[in-house]
Amino acid sequence: MSPEALLVFSDVHLGSDLNDRAVVHTRRSARIDRDLVKLLEHYAATPPEGAERWRVVIAGDFIDFIGMVIDSDAAMTALTDEEREHGLGNAQDHAREKLRRVAARHHDVFEALAKMVARGNPLTVVHGNHDVELHWPEVQNDFRRVLFDAAGDAIDEAEFSARVEFNPWFFYWNGVAYIEHGHQYDPFCATENLMAPLSPLDPRRVARGFCEILLRYVVRPTVGLRENGHERMGIAGYVAFGMNLGVRNMIKLGVRFFEAVIELFRLRREYLGESARALREEHERRMALLAEATRIGIERVRALAALQVPPVTRSIRGILASVLLDRLALALACSILLVVTGILGIRAGHFFVASACIAAGWVLGHRYLSKQRNLDPAEQMAERASQLARLLPAAFVVMGHTHAPIEKPVADGQATYINVGAWAEEEPEEGSAPRTHLVIALRDGKATAELRTWSADGPRRFIA
Repeated sequence: MSPEALLVFSDVHLGSDLNDRAVVHTRRSARIDRDLVKLLEHYAATPPEGAERWRVVIAGDFIDFIGMVIDSDAAMTALTDEEREHGLGNAQDHAREKLRRVAARHHDVFEALAKMVARGNPLTVVHGNHDVELHWPEVQNDFRRVLFDAAGDAIDEAEFSARVEFNPWFFYWNGVAYIEHGHQYDPFCATENLMAPLSPLDPRRVARGFCEILLRYVVRPTVGLRENGHERMGIAGYVAFGMNLGVRNMIKLGVRFFEAVIELFRLRREYLGESARALREEHERRMALLAEATRIGIERVRALAALQVPPVTRSIRGILASVLLDRLALALACSILLVVTGILGIRAGHFFVASACIAAGWVLGHRYLSKQRNLDPAEQMAERASQLARLLPAAFVVMGHTHAPIEKPVADGQATYINVGAWAEEEPEEGSAPRTHLVIALRDGKATAELRTWSADGPRRFIA
């Protein structure tokens, strides 16, 4: 009998609707918490087939630290001007206060998870791009304490806490499963120095990425701009959205956008100094410790890291493309050329030919730049899954991040890539998230996996 079977889910985004600055407050559906509680209660009461216990693996973004806006006077780390403007940041004590608020808001979820652990089922929390703050030791300790206090049963705290572990990168079951969040293959969300994700200029804080800056500077302060979907709007879409806000609010949106762009360039400069080199060395040191702890060897760990993509903030071109400024610059340049051509070309009699060439160049340039801005990392994640399965033998390579559940063979059919989907609500018109989860087990020595969704009647196999 196998010692464990895996229960895997991802992207719950607890706390995503906590916003102390909201003018119009929108609560996420209470059904998410109710369904997740029922799922955990179901599996806590249902022993895994062919295994002694469950191991719950949360594949990232369980808590939405970067998505919430929290005001508090309890923080010991002095607030920066930006934090006074946009709410608590990601210093260790700031993150602890955010966790406290999340635990109070979603007490039932923590209680159900705690009772699962109290029954002897270990819990592994893999960090995602929305909960990098789990890097802080005190935040991890608080997480364990919240669960222990919610467990309710008489159990030794040290024994209980030992069942809860945090993995900043991946969870690996040799030959069976490799699990990570997947954001490291998305340039808009990738974390610099994953094993030491600190700000080079202020190591009391976690380094921010593109997504967090856009959320804090632009999305959360703007009424009607939602976390999901805004990044897929083009220039015309943003202009139309701004016009609907009215002149005053459109100007405010433009100012916030400009401030975000400045912050993105400041973030890039952070990684050009000597302090950034020290963080890279710490990242390498921790990779060596990970290689030793997992017994997979430093060369393979480095090979895994080489599959990750650099954050979009690494380059000036990447920043400009990410916020559509490259296309705006193209439009401005072509407009100026058309005006100049109109002034000079009429007299020369070549106005229409020159204008047609400029317009064609504009269209072709716009198409080229649009193709360079790939917002959906799903294809890249599946491609990386194939390489991961070759580096680390695993029947199943599992990720989250995209919120879209999928199963597909990779590595020439030697492994299966599975994205476990999400529990967070998407846009209201798109309906609820799929509430998918994955069960992985060893049966007669063979690894098996079933992607399931939660329904009113309990778990059932998910069919795309």
